[in-house]
Amino acid sequence: MKKIISGKVREVYETDGGELIMVTTDRISAFDVILDSTIPNKGKALNQIALYWFDLTKDIVPNHIITDDISKMPAEISQDKAQYEGRTIMSKKLKMLPYEFIVRGYMFGSMWGEYQKTKTFCGQPVEGEYQLAEKLAQPMVTPSVKNSEGHDENITMDRLRAEIGTEEADRIADICVKIYNKCYEDAQKKGLIIADTKFEFGYDENGVLTLGDEVMTPDSSRFWAAEDYKTGVSPRSYDKQFVRDWLIENKLNGVTPAPKLPEEIAEKTAALYKECYTKITGRDSYK
Repeated sequence: MKKIISGKVREVYETDGGELIMVTTDRISAFDVILDSTIPNKGKALNQIALYWFDLTKDIVPNHIITDDISKMPAEISQDKAQYEGRTIMSKKLKMLPYEFIVRGYMFGSMWGEYQKTKTFCGQPVEGEYQLAEKLAQPMVTPSVKNSEGHDENITMDRLRAEIGTEEADRIADICVKIYNKCYEDAQKKGLIIADTKFEFGYDENGVLTLGDEVMTPDSSRFWAAEDYKTGVSPRSYDKQFVRDWLIENKLNGVTPAPKLPEEIAEKTAALYKECYTKITGRDSYK
C-alpha cells in the first residue's frame, strides 16, 4: 500500500489492486485547524455511522464501499486489529466531482443569515416566512465548489448546470433529496432530526455515478435532539460544538500551533459522538 492522502480526519492508502483503504482517525479539527488532541473512538463512531447510512441508501444510488472486514484487506491492516478494526473501509477509487452537495432541511446556519437579509440563499429564492431552525417547506440542495485552498465556495444550481450539464445536475440534486428524506425518516423514529448534510459523488471505472466520502455523520451533518427541538432557538446538537465553544471562549479559534483540549471537553465530545452512534445504529458498543 502507499499513502495518498493524510486529511484532517482520514488517512487514505491505495492498494496494489487500485482500491482505497480509508482509516478514520480520532483526530478532530475546528476552524480549519487540526487540534493537538484526539477524541476517544471518534473515528469508530464516524465510520460505523457512515456504514449504516451507506447500507440504508444503496437502493437509491451505488456507493463506494467494498468491505469493512479488515481480514479482507492488505496485511498491514488485517494484522493490526487493535489499530484498524471498526474504523477502516476498503472502497472503490472514484473520479470525484469537485463539488459538495449540501441538502438543507431547516432554516439554520449561513442560510439563516442570508435569508434575513435577502430572502434568498445561493441564488435561489426562499419563499415564505421562517424563524431560526424552522423546517423548510421542501429540502433545498445548495452546491459548493471544493477549493484546493481556503473555504469551499457556495454556487448556484444554474452554475452547476452550466458546468456539468442540466440533466446531470438535476439528477444528482434529486438523488440528494431522496437520500436525505430516507435518512431523515429513519432518524426521526430514533429521536433525531437531520437539519442538513452534505454529499460527495464520483464516477466508478464504468462511469456509474457513485456516492463516496462519508454520509450522514456528525462531522458532515447537523443532528438535533428531537426532544429539545423548537423553532426560534438553536437546538441541542450532536457534534463538536463543545470544542468550538471552548476554543471561542478561550480565544483559540483558528490559532496555530493547535491548542490541546482539556480532558473534560474531549470526554464530553466523545460521549456525544457515542450517543449519536447508539441512537442511529441501535448498538451500545463499537465494533
